[in-house]
Amino acid sequence: MSVYLDYNATTPVDAEVQETICSAIKNVWGNPSSSYDLGKKAKNIVENAREKVAKMVGSLPSEILFTSGGTESNNMVISTAIQYYHTKVQNVTNGLKEEKPHIITSNIEHDSVKLPLEKLSDEGKADVTFVPVSKITGAVEIDDIINSIRPNTCLITLMLANNETGVIQPVSSLRSKLKSIKDNKFQRGHSLNSILLHTDAAQAIGKIEVDVEDLDVDYLTVVGHKFYGPRIGALYFKNGAPLFPIFYGGGQERNYRPGTENTCMIAGLGKAAELVSSNLKEYNKHMTAMNHHLKMCLETTFPEHCVFHIKDNSNKLPNTVSVALDYEKVSGAALLSEAKQICASTGAACHSGGKPSSILISSGISCELASKTLRLSVGRETTEKEIETAVAYLDTAVKSFVIK
Repeated sequence: MSVYLDYNATTPVDAEVQETICSAIKNVWGNPSSSYDLGKKAKNIVENAREKVAKMVGSLPSEILFTSGGTESNNMVISTAIQYYHTKVQNVTNGLKEEKPHIITSNIEHDSVKLPLEKLSDEGKADVTFVPVSKITGAVEIDDIINSIRPNTCLITLMLANNETGVIQPVSSLRSKLKSIKDNKFQRGHSLNSILLHTDAAQAIGKIEVDVEDLDVDYLTVVGHKFYGPRIGALYFKNGAPLFPIFYGGGQERNYRPGTENTCMIAGLGKAAELVSSNLKEYNKHMTAMNHHLKMCLETTFPEHCVFHIKDNSNKLPNTVSVALDYEKVSGAALLSEAKQICASTGAACHSGGKPSSILISSGISCELASKTLRLSVGRETTEKEIETAVAYLDTAVKSFVIK
């Protein structure tokens, strides 16, 4: 019996979502841009899904743009911030005509934010500040972000929840903090209204409440396959916020994102969003209970060797356990290689190579413990029996190394 405990990497497609996708493939195959009935039917499916995604995050339907996924959405925001700076901010702010745009982020971001920013910095196209998170809480300190603001700052991008530690970042405090310092002499000559705010909410949606009004951001990234939907995404962009396309073509999605709409997958994303809107409290309650059971089983089985990286009083996701099994010369990767029946990871699924997670090290975890860490994430239908079985597999794997 295999046990899946890697829901932060990807989730299965919900049965109702599958039905919605298959129905659209069979019955709604027309081009949404066509004027005849088959095309209009497809267009209605797309717009209905847009309404459902908007409801899930508390936005207007007109503020939702469909994309291929989180990577595209994040890159689009970064590209927009650079263009916005050059077309507007630079020309209206004193003394910035020779300045490069400046972007602030944290040092625990997903690669779809981190790598584009590093490339811009390496190419001399932008200045980037990677604000370190607290080595105690795993969260970035708002004051550290505020203290990093420069006259040429055009974007602050901060993930809503970390994919490895589960720590929720203080995104909702950003806008109010900016407003509170608007008259500070340090910021004179800088229009704080011109600083765009973005959060990648990939790991948060479907686990905790995500509302763009409460977060007060200009952009929010939605990733379908993290909440039992298909592998496409969406971008929330606040009414009035700038948005520049990164592709050019037929003018679909109001010229922001050309390319014939993927009607069936958009329909599936809409259904997945509808399920979140209707059942979030139930999902959260179940994952919280399974998370607690998982931690209890680990503590009972490995009482002297179980090291949880994030304390219980931290603000974190209800489904994520970052834990090191501290046995001499036994790495997390080796344990998972031995316990082949467990589908889990040692860090972000998009990383490989056996090196300790840079996110864990940035969060204050020693290199040695980081190398022994497992990221275990439960899902909507994870059972106590599955958890107990997985911990038993880990116990067997540990014993095989200790005996050797």
